[in-house]
Amino acid sequence: MFSSNLIGFILAVVSSAFIGSSFIIKKKGLRKAGANGARAGSGGYGYLLEPLWWVGMFTMIVGEIANFVAYIYAPAVLVTPLGALSIIVSAVLAHFMLNEKLQKMGMLGCLLCVVGSTMIVLHAPLEESLNSVQEIWVLATQPAFLLYVGSVVAVALVLILYCAPRYGQTNILIYIGICSVIGSLTVMSVKAIGIAIKLTLEGLNQAKYIETWIFAMVALTCVITQLNYLNMALDTFNTAVVSPIYYAMFTSFTIFASAIMFKVTLLSHILVHLCR
Repeated sequence: MFSSNLIGFILAVVSSAFIGSSFIIKKKGLRKAGANGARAGSGGYGYLLEPLWWVGMFTMIVGEIANFVAYIYAPAVLVTPLGALSIIVSAVLAHFMLNEKLQKMGMLGCLLCVVGSTMIVLHAPLEESLNSVQEIWVLATQPAFLLYVGSVVAVALVLILYCAPRYGQTNILIYIGICSVIGSLTVMSVKAIGIAIKLTLEGLNQAKYIETWIFAMVALTCVITQLNYLNMALDTFNTAVVSPIYYAMFTSFTIFASAIMFKVTLLSHILVHLCR
């Protein structure tokens, strides 16, 4: 189990480096596309014709693949907090490549993210071994998690249909909020798909279960939604601001969702270690 967590840790670190870099490359692509047409922040999709944006997208895909595999080997409460490293990468690159200066409070925020992530990584609880995607489905359909999913969908619809058209251009929490709440469902779905792939490679075919494909469809829908509103946020607001806020909200919702679905009591686990 320790070696599995180590593999997940290494993959998560590599993932953060690629994802942090992708924020900068995509932002440069969005700027270039916005100079020749409607900006992404205004609902334009001209960036889809911009090669530089696709370079950033490819970089993000590489990072997400590494992140995806990390979820196979390690629990979400270990992998997700390591995204703090992507904040450092994007903040440093934004300072030099986008001329977006990081103030002292921003530096302090980045430091706190790293300290918090270190605490979580050092005390991440071991995850229960699952033997089939149907076992994950049982966890995903328990009343507590279904209530969480319903709440996420309701909040996301309010943000998308009401708040985004009115306040999206002035309040960074709107676009980031959509990405974060939807992202927590993405992580849970990706975790399920990752476990299904791992079990299939071990000889236990999980593709025959309809639940595997439901998780895949949920993940695809959530990823597309996340990318759309993340592009809007990057095009509208400073990258050095978007990255840490997105990380903090996304991580919080993911840990909360993971605690409900997998019954991982991270807080009590950390407190036990600190009291020893």
